[in-house]
Amino acid sequence: MKQVKDKVPKDSKVYLIGSGIASLASAVYLVKDAGVPGENIHILEKDRILGGALDGAGDPEVGFVVRGGRMHEMHYECYWDLLSHIPSYEDPAVSVRDESFDFNQRFVSNAQARLLKDGKRLDVSSYGLSLKQQAELLKLTFASEKTLGKERIEDWFDQDFFTTNFWFIWTSMFAFQRWSSVAEMRRYMKRFIHLVDGLNRLGGVLRTKYNQYHSVVLPLVKYLTEKGVKFDLGMEVVDIDFDLSADKKTATALHLKNNNEIVLGENDYVFITNGSLTESTDNGAWDRPAKLKGIAESGSWQLWKKLAAKDPAFGNPGPFCDNIDLQKWFSFTGTFKDSAFHDYMEDFSGNVDGTGGLVTLTDSNWLMSFVIARQPHFPNQPKDVKIFWGYGLYPDRKGNCVDKTMAECTGKEMLEELWHHLKIQDLMKPVMESGKANCIPVAMPYVDSLFMPREIGDRPDVLPKGATNFAFLGQFAEAPKDCVFTVEYSVRTAQMAVYGLFETGKEVIPVYDSIHQPEVLMKAVKAISR
Repeated sequence: MKQVKDKVPKDSKVYLIGSGIASLASAVYLVKDAGVPGENIHILEKDRILGGALDGAGDPEVGFVVRGGRMHEMHYECYWDLLSHIPSYEDPAVSVRDESFDFNQRFVSNAQARLLKDGKRLDVSSYGLSLKQQAELLKLTFASEKTLGKERIEDWFDQDFFTTNFWFIWTSMFAFQRWSSVAEMRRYMKRFIHLVDGLNRLGGVLRTKYNQYHSVVLPLVKYLTEKGVKFDLGMEVVDIDFDLSADKKTATALHLKNNNEIVLGENDYVFITNGSLTESTDNGAWDRPAKLKGIAESGSWQLWKKLAAKDPAFGNPGPFCDNIDLQKWFSFTGTFKDSAFHDYMEDFSGNVDGTGGLVTLTDSNWLMSFVIARQPHFPNQPKDVKIFWGYGLYPDRKGNCVDKTMAECTGKEMLEELWHHLKIQDLMKPVMESGKANCIPVAMPYVDSLFMPREIGDRPDVLPKGATNFAFLGQFAEAPKDCVFTVEYSVRTAQMAVYGLFETGKEVIPVYDSIHQPEVLMKAVKAISR
């Protein structure tokens, strides 16, 4: 049955569950392209801050925190289109897109210390892949996704693959694990094959001027606020009623945690961000570990479980949220009223801040990586304050120096482990003892959930067959050919939802198709055989 589109949206109310970039983008398209009045759009957010996984907060005294960061590239077609219409944080005459492109022309990614071992830089000019491993990589790229099912990466490659430069670069850059879905790895290879030649130096990776909360979320919120969009904070949706028949599915009411409900009228819609990467996260402190939480504290995952029980078309959250020990990792943000660490890394790597990108310690039991963004990374960051961000993929292993698992460590202990690997304990000891250092660890139970082995249908379609007035958004809705764990994926689902339910005269922007460009493919084949 062909999707019936709303041609007269002025009387429609739209409720967006969650305030991540998928919802924010949807609101922009609803106003700009569908003609829904801004005051008829409500973004329902259970927390007291907007932005979902695009975050960044703090100050020099309490310390800054970024739970994670999203790398960008030139061919995020939907994302850059969205941000071309949004005035930047500091200059309303310049769009977020143009600000970002200008920033990346001035600070070009060219990592000269991508992998380290024993405190020394490794030569990454070769990816270190055997002929067999090269063949398996190319075979995977051209395999059918349907044939891969729930197969894991470790089911596809031999064990030696996981000791190659290619794997250390890949796993740390994208946060894939050995047990992650090989189908998702295939999508990454196809989608980003134009970047394979430069992965060893992070060539082609783009960044925003500040952290993504200030560079992306706040400009979007300002734009939407000026359009009249309502942001309803502290509003948690705990269930949704549907009228389900053989050929139609219609959302009828939203149930809130405060026991109120929102009854959906004939012209009303609901957009659902199902699942969450940053749900149930917890911040530790300099002298306190972060706590690992779970499904009991997770409103978004509980909501999706309730919805999935109503209809198979609403997906299957189990593969994405039932194995926290395989999905979690811990990150940390260092704040220093001292430049010793940043000065050392600039001299050691040859990269000024903002051009080096991710540094991975290949001999770290935690497989720890860190990145020094261009300073300042926050608009309220003084010149004499420096910050950096890092994370570990194996938080249940004991450190090489600190006799604790990463999950058990305080912020101070995470820094001590890092100094050990860089061989700069003596350099950093005075800073650590001076009170000029701070580090905030963060426990994230679901951050790798989107890479878990899954089958077709586990992620619901953005517009399930027969859906009349609702859509699924974000990382756990299905956007064919595109790659999860990217802002592009979330914005694409927003376009799919709005352009699918409303008459806009617009089509969803196609995924950049580099895999079918012979010169790109030849360059990638040459790169993996170096």
